[in-house]
Amino acid sequence: MDSIPPGSDRLPEDPPPDLISAIRRLSKTSVLVIGDVMLDRYAYGEVQRISPEAPVPILTVERETAMPGGAGNVVRNLTAINAAVAFVAVVGDDQAGSDLTGLVGGQPGVEPWLLVQSGRATTVKTRYVANGQQLLRADQEDARPIPAKLAERMLRIARDGMVATSITVLSDYGKGLMAGNVARQLIETAHQTGRRVIVDPKGLDYSRYAGADIITPNRRELSEATGMPISTEAEIVAAARVLRDAHGFGAVLVTRSEDGMTLLDEHGAHHYPAEAKEVFDVSGAGDTVVATLAAGLAGGLELPVAVRLANVAAGIVVGKIGTAVARESELMAALSPEGGALRKVVGREAAAEQVERWRRMGYRTGFTNGCFDLLHPGHVHLLEQARAACDRLVVGLNSDSSVRRLKGPTRPVQPEAARAAVLASLAAVDLVCVFDEDTPLELIAALRPELLVKGADYAVEDVVGHEMVEGWGGRVMLAQLLPGHSTTATVARLRG
Repeated sequence: MDSIPPGSDRLPEDPPPDLISAIRRLSKTSVLVIGDVMLDRYAYGEVQRISPEAPVPILTVERETAMPGGAGNVVRNLTAINAAVAFVAVVGDDQAGSDLTGLVGGQPGVEPWLLVQSGRATTVKTRYVANGQQLLRADQEDARPIPAKLAERMLRIARDGMVATSITVLSDYGKGLMAGNVARQLIETAHQTGRRVIVDPKGLDYSRYAGADIITPNRRELSEATGMPISTEAEIVAAARVLRDAHGFGAVLVTRSEDGMTLLDEHGAHHYPAEAKEVFDVSGAGDTVVATLAAGLAGGLELPVAVRLANVAAGIVVGKIGTAVARESELMAALSPEGGALRKVVGREAAAEQVERWRRMGYRTGFTNGCFDLLHPGHVHLLEQARAACDRLVVGLNSDSSVRRLKGPTRPVQPEAARAAVLASLAAVDLVCVFDEDTPLELIAALRPELLVKGADYAVEDVVGHEMVEGWGGRVMLAQLLPGHSTTATVARLRG
């Protein structure tokens, strides 16, 4: 239970709110996001030598990814919990702007309004990563205020978006969209349409956000905006109170990284201890907080409950690499009283994120796959051999439709949920990921395991994905088979 600080007049709820039910509300919401969007690029590779031209490492790039950043990361987090999103932002008339438009428009449940400003450079942040460590970040940006005519057009579109959604988020990254009195106009317009406004602020002048319903500075931003110390919880509350009183904010939610959050509203102060089990990367956690908070309030949750969910979501993303999202299933797992083995069953993106975390910790990941329809000692023997040859083992599991295509209309005997649960209960298995394709090739490409395992009834050149794994320096292992065990034979005997 969250502790109640001295001076707070809010009592803990008894019984605690049904947070699982609260999570289900998030997907039934609609949120308008307005803010500075940017393109986050990542180049991953290895460093094996120093450049002869200068004392700098040479990164051999193995793969590259790109995703929406800034306000775009708020949108990503909202789509991860299946909320509907209207998104208003400005991009340049360049390749990065075109790439962003495609990435944003390709997300489910998003209605994008990405306005194009001629001659503007789209903000791009490129991160170079080797062995889980960031070597360098290179930024390209144009932070000039957007032209007055473009701002007027954006305000008209925003008003329509406010009418169509339940709550408005202003995500200010200081790249020009919220310059001047734009933020104030947006807040006034939202209140005229009966919508609450959450602001993720930037800079020192918070008068631009006067009247916002909730503002979410981090600890450093709070100190800079007030000029007050923030070393203790009491000092944080005092600074938040000064900020709230000075600008008429409904509430101030201070994100405090590994120390959790502090909420100050009309009822007093409340502290939320950090929910993270491991902290790898805090970048983008503020976006996750804002997105989850907005969806919670749009879903009718009380502010303390919405903040609690946002705190749990932040605890999930700081345990991931780079700017990440907290999915509905991950929130469920984090708060589920059962927990246990079923937390090992994850989707493809979550599996890739977990493998990347293991890689950053120095763990070697192994991968094997199959239908595992009726688990027998032969399966267990193979899985134990595979786990003994690596630090973490991921099992790719054919979905029901995939099994039917491979084995015929009478298979599988057990549905994929049951097969996944049984696999996840084995000590040798660290993660289970269901795939719908006929082969696990796409899943292998996403996970990039260091070890690929199949039974000795295969030849190495016949193992799906062997060329990819060997290409990035991994190896293929053929596990010994335990004779006398066959799912197909067992099914035939049962039917006989």
